[in-house]
Amino acid sequence: MKMRKGFYTLLVAQFLSALADNALLFAAIALLGQMSAPDWHKPLLLQFFVISYIVLAPFVGSFADALPKGRVMFIANAIKFVGSLSMLIGMPPLYAYGIVGVGAAAYSPAKYGILTELLPPEKLVNANGWMEGSTVIAIILGAIIGGKLASFSPQIAIIIITAIYLIAAGFNMFIPKLPIDHAIPKKNLWFILSDFYQSFIALWRDPEGQVSLAVTTLFWGAGATLRLVVVAWAIVTLNFTFDLATQLTAAVALGVALGSVIAARYITLENSVKVLPAGIIMGLLVMAMAWVTEWHIAATVLFIIGILSGFFVVPLNALLQHRGHLLIGAGHSIAVQNFNENLGILILSGGYTLMVKANLHINYIVMIFGLFVIVTMTMINRHYRYQIKSGI
Repeated sequence: MKMRKGFYTLLVAQFLSALADNALLFAAIALLGQMSAPDWHKPLLLQFFVISYIVLAPFVGSFADALPKGRVMFIANAIKFVGSLSMLIGMPPLYAYGIVGVGAAAYSPAKYGILTELLPPEKLVNANGWMEGSTVIAIILGAIIGGKLASFSPQIAIIIITAIYLIAAGFNMFIPKLPIDHAIPKKNLWFILSDFYQSFIALWRDPEGQVSLAVTTLFWGAGATLRLVVVAWAIVTLNFTFDLATQLTAAVALGVALGSVIAARYITLENSVKVLPAGIIMGLLVMAMAWVTEWHIAATVLFIIGILSGFFVVPLNALLQHRGHLLIGAGHSIAVQNFNENLGILILSGGYTLMVKANLHINYIVMIFGLFVIVTMTMINRHYRYQIKSGI
């Protein structure tokens, strides 16, 4: 399906920015190791990164809808650049990565919100497949580049990453300037908070918005934490070095890319909720990792987990964008989505941090993690079926 020319410029800008974000995570982990920081500081990086998504959620949606989204993406990339540069010149990694999180929080509503302005509804699943696929490739390369360079020198890795943010900002300047959509009528603090709350309630009260929001919240919370779990698990169980362990996360990302392509090809917006059982199977496979001791079996299982993840999240992400665009506007919708998804990341990574701090064996952590996914996906699936049967 042919896309508008501006879509591919958006795709390249998004790819480079996501590549830098993911590479910087692993460079920061290596830098913490170089500084002899406690092990539980490593998952804490994610929490410093996502807290901005939660705190700034009421404002970034309005900001994204008030300006041309290409300009918003440029400003957000500039903030990421400042955070990366700050880490390079000596700011503690947790705080510097937190600054990058501020840029990422502002970037996301514009990145996804522009899709609904640039493309018609029938192209949204396909566009999300491309967007998620490019993001996954960025995650793969980010893990490999960040892990490889950081194992040699975290400082050199951060210099290269900082340059990538600059290049991404350059591509942002060529994104088409589109009419402002759903601009906020007032700019006082109380109105902005009230406007966000009403958007939040509107999406959670909509049956299709509710199920897609719940699933994407679980997916991103679980997915972000799983990257850290896999690295720790590979080091302990497979005796991998740090750079090899980061490369193993690429198996999940490759699977997500393939699952995204399959979903984009075979799942329509109208049938998007039919993919929910894939999430339950994914949780079972995560639990099975506790019994794996061979790297090739681990890579295969992680690849299948990735396929299932991409297969069920891409259609539901598209459905959420479509419902959000209709109900409250693209930027507002993505801001609400980011608030929920990053709250999920904060909670799950926080749970993982506490388990690491308590010296719980990594295999027990893997089993708890998988069981949580199974139980949560089962509850979401049953609740949605109840709503449909009751005609809610």
